[in-house]
Amino acid sequence: MKALVTGATGFTGSHLVKALIQRGDTVVALARKTSDLSRLQGCAVELAYGDIGDRSSLEAAMQGVDTVFHVAAYVELGIVDAAKMEQINVEGTRAVLETAKAAGITKLVYCSTIGVYGDTQGKVVDETFQRTQTDFSSAYDRTKYLAQQWVDQAAAEGLPVVSVMPAGIFGSDDPHFGKVLDAFLQGKLKVWAGGDRITGFVHVDDLVAAMLLAAEKAPTGAHYIISAGELSTREMFEFLSQETGIPTPWEVPEPLVRLAGNLLEPVGRLLSWQPPISRERVHYIYDRCVRIDATKAKQELGWQPRSVEETLREALKRS
Repeated sequence: MKALVTGATGFTGSHLVKALIQRGDTVVALARKTSDLSRLQGCAVELAYGDIGDRSSLEAAMQGVDTVFHVAAYVELGIVDAAKMEQINVEGTRAVLETAKAAGITKLVYCSTIGVYGDTQGKVVDETFQRTQTDFSSAYDRTKYLAQQWVDQAAAEGLPVVSVMPAGIFGSDDPHFGKVLDAFLQGKLKVWAGGDRITGFVHVDDLVAAMLLAAEKAPTGAHYIISAGELSTREMFEFLSQETGIPTPWEVPEPLVRLAGNLLEPVGRLLSWQPPISRERVHYIYDRCVRIDATKAKQELGWQPRSVEETLREALKRS
């Protein structure tokens, strides 16, 4: 198989590239001229330089390709460039879909997010759930939801596209939560917020395995929630403490966190700085609760993820 991976230089994309190469596939990695290629060092990939919003570069990258894995996304909460996020997450996805259709791609796997279901208010949902939240919690929430609408429309029109909806993605080289883990392992993480917040976990390599299974087995238009299970933030830090012997960080009272978010956000906007806490992040910590059931992927795809505990143990092996 010859596969194109968008977002190949990122966390999930680079793990996917390596898994494809390991099983003997030919891989084309879409990258910008300015992309950091360090995650692909030593990988036998064909580099296709371009942007997912540029149809001509997408057409060139898809020449001779059987399967496209669309992983590229602008992922951020807090102070973001909403216009840029829409250009990448929505218009970029639309460009990939339309180019893939014109190229006669045999399968397209789209890496979505459980966020497309909106705030489930603590209700555990599966792929049949219809979003009830009428507004959006963030620019990321809005753009990924709109992108999913384009994906579903393309599937209805006959494009062989399937969607995987991962929960929180973890791994030893995770660039997001990894910074928190580094601080924790160095004994520098003294405080945290939102101990009751529920998070779904999936190891990046298990997500990759799910995408490969979806490419092989999933019918057109199918959705698959990808999560190994859930823990509250408090339970997670208790587990990490047991594994390392490092004390759990102190939980800051909610009123103080909300006050900090209200105070730091205008400062961040003024200085073009991403503060550690903002109104949007406060909303995700205390006011929004998305809970999911990943049974379908296990039953239909034969997906077998490692446990949440093993996922966290692997994440502790910081690279």
